[in-house]
Amino acid sequence: MKTLVKSSAELVADARARISEIETADLVARLGDPNLVVVDIRDIRERQRSGFIPGSFHAPRGMIEFWVDPQSPYFKPIFGEDKRFVFHCASGWRSALTVAALQDMGFRAAHLKEGFSTWETQGGPVEKSESGK
Repeated sequence: MKTLVKSSAELVADARARISEIETADLVARLGDPNLVVVDIRDIRERQRSGFIPGSFHAPRGMIEFWVDPQSPYFKPIFGEDKRFVFHCASGWRSALTVAALQDMGFRAAHLKEGFSTWETQGGPVEKSESGK
C-alpha cells in the first residue's frame, strides 16, 4: 500500500485551523439575513435524499473554484455579490477544504462546522424536493 505524505484527515485539520467556522445554531439564527448566502456543495443525490437548507444555493464541489472566479467562463454572478458566504457539505470535511481553497484564491467565506449532519436536530428548517433544487 502506498504511503501518503498527508492524510485526508490532516488536510481537513489544516484547513480548519485557518478558516472561519460557523456553529449550526448560529447559522440557524442567521437564516433570512439578506446579506447571507448559504452554499450547499453536496452532490445533488445527497440533497434529494436528505433535503436542503431553504434558500441555499447549490454549487457542486467540483466547480466551486471556477464558479467564484470572475475570469473563468464558468463564473456565476451570485459569487460576485457583496454578501457573506457560508459553505456546507454533509459533515464539514468537504466544505472545510473548499473554503480553504477559496481563501487561497482571495475569496472570503466561512463553512458550517458540522455540516448538514446536525442541521435538522438543532432546529434548522429543511426543504425537500425530488429535483434537489
